[in-house]
Formats: sequence, structure tokens, C-alpha cells
Amino acid sequence: MSLRHRHLRKFSSFLPHLSSGYHYQPSRRLLNSVASSSSHLLQQCNGIDTRFSERFSVSFRHSTTSQLSQVSLSKTQLLSFLKSALDQLQGPNHCWLNKVDENKEFLKKDGTLLVVAGRFFQNSEKVGCNPAVIFEKVKLLQQRFPSIQVIGFQDCSSVCSADDRSQLIQLIMEEYISFPVLFSNKNFSKLTEEACFILSKDFKNSLVFHEKDLDIAMLNKAIEELSVQYHVNNIALHKSSWSKEAEIIKEPHFCTVLRNLLLYFPACISTDESGKRLFLSDSNHHRIIIFDGDGTILDCIGSCPGFEDGEFESAKLLRPSASFYHETEDCLYIVDSENHAIRRADLDRRVLETVYPTSSIHKKSTGLWTWIRNKLGFTSDDDVKFEEHDSPSLTCPWHLIKTEDNFLIISRSFETLWVMDFELGEIKEVVKGFPNTLEFCRHFILEKVSLLKKMPDYLLQHQRDANLAREGLPYAGLISCITTFENHIIMCDTVGQGVLKLNRESGISSSFQFSNLGMLGLPYWLSFPLESFYAVATGLSVRQTDHIQQFSLLPGRVDIRLNIDIPTDTELVEPLHESCIWCQARGAATELSAVENVAGSSEKVGVAQQWYDELDNLAFWAPESELVVEDENATMDTNPEDKRMHIDCVVNTSPGTSEVIIYAALYLKLRRNHVLQDDNDQEKFAARIANILNPKENESFDGKSCTKFLLKSNRDLRDLFFIKPLHVRIKLNSQDHPKADNSKDIVLTDSSLNIDVSLN
Repeated sequence: MSLRHRHLRKFSSFLPHLSSGYHYQPSRRLLNSVASSSSHLLQQCNGIDTRFSERFSVSFRHSTTSQLSQVSLSKTQLLSFLKSALDQLQGPNHCWLNKVDENKEFLKKDGTLLVVAGRFFQNSEKVGCNPAVIFEKVKLLQQRFPSIQVIGFQDCSSVCSADDRSQLIQLIMEEYISFPVLFSNKNFSKLTEEACFILSKDFKNSLVFHEKDLDIAMLNKAIEELSVQYHVNNIALHKSSWSKEAEIIKEPHFCTVLRNLLLYFPACISTDESGKRLFLSDSNHHRIIIFDGDGTILDCIGSCPGFEDGEFESAKLLRPSASFYHETEDCLYIVDSENHAIRRADLDRRVLETVYPTSSIHKKSTGLWTWIRNKLGFTSDDDVKFEEHDSPSLTCPWHLIKTEDNFLIISRSFETLWVMDFELGEIKEVVKGFPNTLEFCRHFILEKVSLLKKMPDYLLQHQRDANLAREGLPYAGLISCITTFENHIIMCDTVGQGVLKLNRESGISSSFQFSNLGMLGLPYWLSFPLESFYAVATGLSVRQTDHIQQFSLLPGRVDIRLNIDIPTDTELVEPLHESCIWCQARGAATELSAVENVAGSSEKVGVAQQWYDELDNLAFWAPESELVVEDENATMDTNPEDKRMHIDCVVNTSPGTSEVIIYAALYLKLRRNHVLQDDNDQEKFAARIANILNPKENESFDGKSCTKFLLKSNRDLRDLFFIKPLHVRIKLNSQDHPKADNSKDIVLTDSSLNIDVSLN
């Protein structure tokens, strides 16, 4: 019996480990011949289910093991716990963050689910994992499989304290996490001690992949096999093609209110020394801001998140990062990180185009019909084929270094480096692995690090990378956020949401105070582009209304004036610009354009037309009492000392109901008290800004976590610019036209509405 037992132990050492359920771990061998090795494995294990054996060393189903039952039990309990917590935002043992409450279909209880479990949301240095690597893999899977549902899971001692929330704010901003995250005080340490991916279908038959040494192709293959098994179509389905882009471009929900800061994760910067211009990547606002050495904004590239070439006002970027200005071409090369592309902005023609990858659809047609089909989402996937399909593709690029003939493009995690031919726009070489990437461009990194060492320590303490620190380069991840300009060192402050400059001679540092904010226009999340209009109408996005008022009046011209009271402890950064106002009339009303509203525009209208206009005025003239109809709640503003803001618009109404919608972006900052000495209580300032940004605190984003986040900055928060959105809806009910004395003609009336709006 003992001899048989020894033989059995020897034999078992050659078999894969047994566990309850399917448990997958990466093979440590380099599988150069996948097909042959897979065929050999099938021959040796004939009759045994070896799904995914093509790329994995597999643990087969068995129910008699006791040693690993606790791991499987934790995995099963975790999925059961996730399923039970889907319908409740917060409970005694859990708290959802970054979850979109308005969209009930955001998380479903069926379909392919990928759970990213680990402790990287709390302290990545102690855990030893690199969040950038993990989230790069997740984003690639989301791009490849749009229908897959991703959930982040973090176990912690307390259910989502203010400290945890503030740390998560910074992590979401840095990594641009769009999937929901579940915090729980339940102990799942057997799964979360080391980051792992849990793949399941309908919360059943889960597969576990440990992040360490995991190749992205392994997860890709597993999801493909799971999709085939359950006949899942991985092409994203949409209710309407108009809402296609609005559904695909998912933004972090937890940090939504932080979009109202002037800058939202300003990540990278480059300069044009000869033209005295700086190019700032306002990454999470999906735009490039061009400004001069005094902070005056000269231009802006990008309108909203997406992937579209065209003029600066209509072109779309998705989280732009590093850039490089080419003086000879007068072009700015931009790393479009979430689009995995390289874009080129022609600063003379003000046109943005894609350098890599090039799409065949661009060469098929550039006509109006193609543009319309693209805007409406009617372009099929077969129409958009990349010519470099078989060549190495960019995956989450971030840094950009220009050598003599090439571009060196580096991922945020420094795990991959691409060498791109500058003239041809083709990738010539791909360098894999963290050490190899650092060795390839170490001298370029050291040049930037030498500038970083001259900056104040407080700017760097929150941006230290534990993985790069092991290589002696703790701040190498900041190489794209620092540059030189004239006699200054310029650096992006991703913690304080600003841009700083250090005088090389005096050593004095200060923040840029931006001006000419009207060049930025109305923020995209306040306007209604064509692609997202349908999604908004169906309730996928709902904005808070600051003021609603209804009036009954006679048809005709209506002059509307909004009298706006801003919070008393704030002040306007600069007067409200026309480009920061959006007005729409619908129903029985039409908006009059600025040209139509100009009195006596003789330069625009010929003499004959002016003569006919005067005849019309005489024909429709009536006594003043009939012309002006004032609502009892609307009074004319005759106070010359009125310091309120005013927005004017004009509409023409016809009999029936109509609505006038007005959006505006008011750029504010906290008011300094020049009479009484300020107590310089930064915590009080942070709490006030948090309250203005989020006046009606939702359950997921509270004021305490926002306050803690703002206090991480070492700047005076009274110098922080932020946007106070304005949303006003005016409902008009117009009666029938009054008849003239001859009973044949109608009388058009002019009405004036003064509407008081308080934002306190």
C-alpha cells in the first residue's frame, strides 16, 4: 500500500492542480508554436475538457479537493455578493462609486462580466501592483468587447470613508476609470491580496486570472471562447444610431462635478519657443488649450470626447496626452491616448487630422454624404478598416519623444514603446517590457528628470510612482508634464489642477492666471451635439435646472433678459462672453440671431429692403398700449447700480406653446475680502468650492471627499477658477393674434420679460 501511495504521489506531480470550478493561471513557458502544443495537449488528455488550452495551463473541474475549496468559496461568494448589491447604491457592507444611477441598464444581471479585484484603489505601493498596467488591459478589453460589463472591487476596513473616496477621485482622474467600483468591508483577502480578473457569464461558471505575468491575449481568448459558447454577440447594440457615440464614450461618473473646474487633469504640456505659445493637454476635458506666456488663451483644439477629424471647433479627441510642436510644418503632433492614435493639428489651417492609424474610409470619400453618415452613426464596422491591420498597433500611448527621424511613443505604464517613422507614419519597432523601455529611452528621461528636481517638493510628493522608483526614477512618469519656456520651467499640476512656472533665476514659482476664457466656448457637457441629442431625450443624461418659469403672452417679438445673482462670496473671473452662452427656442418660438437683432444694420441690408421694412412697420403700427404686454412677475431693470449679470436673447412667438432653453458657463472664483483680513482657512475655502460644485450632494460624491481632494493642492484655493453652470427654461403660452381695426390684418405685439435667477 505504501509503495502504491508513493507511485501515486509521483504521478500526481505531473498532473495539473485540481480545484472546484475552472481556475486559470498563465503558463510560464513561451508558447512559440501554439497550434502544435495545443494539439499535443489534446492527444495526451483525450476526453478531458481542455477549454482555452490554446493559451493557458488549465485547472480542471473537480469537487474532491479540500485545500483550495476556500479560494473557490470566496470566488463564489464574491459573485453572489456583487449580484445582490447591484440594485442598492449603498448598504451596511458595501458602497458603489462611479456608478451611473440614471441608466438602469448600466449594470445587468446577465451577460459577460469581468470583475477587476485587488487593493490598488487604496495603496498601490503596499500591494506592489501597477494600476496603470491593470487598467490598460481593461480598456483594451472594453474596446475589443463593447458589450462586456466591467466592475472594480476593493475590500477595505470601512465602507467607503472620505479618505477612500478622495484617493479614488485621484485614481479615477489619473487612469480615467469609467466602470463602477464596489467598496466592501467584507473580507475577500484570498482574492484581493494579489490583483486578479474574474470572468463569468451570468454570475456563474467563473474563471480566475491572476494579474501577475498575465498576457492580454489570454483574457482576450477566454472572452472569445466564452462568447462562442453562449452565442454572445460582442458588437455593441444601440437603441438608435443617433445615440451610438453617446453610449460608447463613457466618462467617469464619480468625478462628474470636477469637470466644472477650469482644468480637469492637465496632464502634459509642450512649447513653441519661436511663436511664444504653449500647448496644454487638458486631458479629461478632451482638448488642447493654446496660450501665451501671460496665460492669455489663444485657441482651443477639440470640441468633445470622440474620434473625429476636422476644424478645431468640431474635431474630437479622447483624453489627449503628450504633444510635440514641429516648427517647420507649424503643426502640433498629439498623442490621443484613449483613441490609441497620433493626431496632427495644422495650426495655420486650424484643422485636426489623424496620422496613425489611417482609416480606409478617409480615402474612400470625403464628401458631404460620408460626413452625414458618420455624424448619424450609420457607418458600419466594415466601412472603417485600418490599413495597418496586421502591423503593431498603439495601445494606450501616453508619452511622445522626438528623435532625429522617429517618434518614440511610450505607454503610461512604460510597459511598451513604439518607434514610429516620422515621415512615413509607420511603426518600425515595438519594445516590450518595463526594463527594456526604460533602457531604450533612459537618456531622454534623465533630461526631463533633471528639470523635475528643480521644482518644489510638494508638487512631486503626490505623484511618486512606486514601480519607477525601483529603477531609481520615481518621477519618470512626469516627463511629459514639464518643459522649458523662455526663462521659466513650466509644469502641469495634476493635483492642484493648474499650470505652474518656476523662474530659473529667482527660484520663485507661481501659477498661471488664465484669461480670455471665451475662447473655450460652452463646455460640451452643457451643450447638445447632434450625436447625443437622442440619448439626452431618452433620459440617458439629465441636467439640473436652476430656474423654470412660465408666461402667458400675445404672439410676436419677445425680449428676454435674465438677471443673475451669483453666490455672494464669489466673483466673475471676467465678463461673460457670447461664446459661453447657448440658447434654443423650440415649439411655436424661433430664436432671432444676433444679426437679425442688430438695429439699423444698413451695412447688411440694401436700401430697397430698408424701404420695404419701413412700409411694414407703418402697416403693422399700433398704439403702444397694444404693443407692450408685460407679465406681472417681469419688471424692467432701471437701477443703474445693479451689479447682477445679464443675459439677453430675443425670440419670435406664434400662437401655441413654446420653450426657450438657455445654458451658460459662468467662470467664477472665491471673492477676497479686502475690508476684513482673510483668515486664510484653506479648509473653509475647499468646503465652499465643493458646495458650489455640488450644491445638491448625491449619495456617491459627498462634500467631505471633494474637500479632502482639493486640500491636497498646495495652492491658494481663492485663485482656483471653476465653472458655475446655468440652466434656465422659460415656458411660453402664446394666445391667438389680436385683430386690427380693419378686422383683416393681425397685430404683432412686442413683449419684454425680466427674469430674476439666483445661483446662491
